Amino acid sequence: MHYLPLAPSFFAILVGFFVIVLILRSLRYAYESLGVSSNTAIFLLVATLIGSFFNIPVTELPPEHAIAHRHVDFFGMRYAVPVVSHWKGTVVAVNVGGAVIPTLVSIYLLVKRELWLKGTLATAIVALVIHWMADPVPGLGIAVPVFMPVVVTAIVAVMLSREDSAPLAYIGGSLGTLIGADLTNLD
Repeated sequence: MHYLPLAPSFFAILVGFFVIVLILRSLRYAYESLGVSSNTAIFLLVATLIGSFFNIPVTELPPEHAIAHRHVDFFGMRYAVPVVSHWKGTVVAVNVGGAVIPTLVSIYLLVKRELWLKGTLATAIVALVIHWMADPVPGLGIAVPVFMPVVVTAIVAVMLSREDSAPLAYIGGSLGTLIGADLTNLD
């Protein structure tokens, strides 16, 4: 039997705080390596988290036959397609925290760092690779292997420029994934 000097629940809370602080410091360091101040980095983190709850509707597609209550296997992951009782159609929306804020930060980095050519090239390469890997799954959405956008983006950013790899990774990763997985699969 192991002895903990603190009650297990209190110990779990302390470990949780430690993990949260470690993650926040890591994310802040990542934003600072982009050339953003510490306060701006924290603002962007909070704005992204809060913005992920808000969607801006763009259009609504007419209802189609829905496949409901089944399981889909994709790259070793099993997804449960939700049960649909009353299908009203599909709303195409833009997520504020997942699309709007990363796009604005990417544009800011393109302008501030003058990475127009390298940023466009990184975005295009990541978009092509991610589009090739993306698989629209009816009733679920567009599925992409979890770590592939990160791996592809890191390789492309380092190959294009070591000194600007952090901003190129952000630009290529956010815009390339949005274009390659989402925009090119709207059909």
